[in-house]
Amino acid sequence: MKNNGLTSSMVTIVLCLAFFIMCPMMCQADQTTESAPSSPTSQQLQGFNLNGYSNTGEKTWDVNGTKADISDTDIQITNVDANFYGKEQTNLTADHGTIDKTNGNVNLKKNVVITSQDRGTQMTTDTLDWIRNKDLVTTQDPVKIVDPQGVVTGQGMSAHPNLKKAKINKHVKAVVSTQPQGDPDSQVITITSDGPMQMDQVKMYAVFNIHVIAVEASTGRELHTDKMEIWFNQATKKIKKAICTGHVKAIQGPDVSYADKMIYEGETQLLTMIGRPKIIFVTGGGKGKGLFQPLGEGAKK
Repeated sequence: MKNNGLTSSMVTIVLCLAFFIMCPMMCQADQTTESAPSSPTSQQLQGFNLNGYSNTGEKTWDVNGTKADISDTDIQITNVDANFYGKEQTNLTADHGTIDKTNGNVNLKKNVVITSQDRGTQMTTDTLDWIRNKDLVTTQDPVKIVDPQGVVTGQGMSAHPNLKKAKINKHVKAVVSTQPQGDPDSQVITITSDGPMQMDQVKMYAVFNIHVIAVEASTGRELHTDKMEIWFNQATKKIKKAICTGHVKAIQGPDVSYADKMIYEGETQLLTMIGRPKIIFVTGGGKGKGLFQPLGEGAKK
C-alpha cells in the first residue's frame, strides 16, 4: 500500500485509449491492399491502416486491422491493433472494433488488452465503450489491471480520460506490494471492498468504499472499515496519508481494537484511532512494514 503504480497506470492506459478513439474520426484510412467489391452504401478494406504524425513529421500513433467494413453508419474493424508513441509507448488490441460515424462513439469487443510497454502495466476486459460527447470510457464487464507492483480486479469501470479520473464499480480487489520486487522488506497487502473504488491521478488520491478489508500477508493483520481514503506522495509514490472512516476494526493476533476513525501519517508512521477507544502509537516496531503494526509500549489510550 505504499505505491500508487496501479492507480496511476490505469488512468494512463485510459488516456492512451482516448487517442485511438478520436483518431479514426479525424483521419483517412491508408488502403494497404485492394478493396473488395462493395455496394454503393458499403466498402470493405483488407489490411486497414491509419497513421498519425506530429507537426514535425514524427509518427505518433498507428491503428491496424485485418479488415474494415465501412458503411454509411459505421466502421467495423477486425483484429484491432493500435500503437501509440511518445513519452510512453502503448499497445491496444481487440478482436473487433466499431466506430459510429454519426456520433463518434466507439465499441471494442472480445479480448480487449491495453499494454503500457514502458511501465509493464496491462489492462484486460471483454468490452469497452467510449461515449464521445461525455468523454467517458466504460465497461460493465470484469476488469483486470496487472502492474509490476500488484493486481487490481473488479466488475465494471468508468473513466474520464481528460480529467485523469477513473472508477471501478464493484467487487474490487487490489493485491499490492509495498516495495519494489525483490526488496526483502516488501510486504503484500490485499484490499477488498464492495465498491466503488475511485481514483484521481491529479490529486494522487484513491478511495475504497463499503466493507473495506485490508490484510497484510506476512502477519495476517487486518483492518476493517466502511471507507478507506489514500493520498500518495507525488515524488516518492508512497502513502502520504490514509484515513479510514466508519466501524474501524483492527485485528492483531488475539487483540482487536475498535474506533470510529483511523488516521495514518506515512512520513511519521503515526497511527491515530479516534472514537471508542482512541489510540495513538508509533508504527515500525514490528515485523511488518505496512499500516498494521503491533502496539508499542508507548501507546497512548
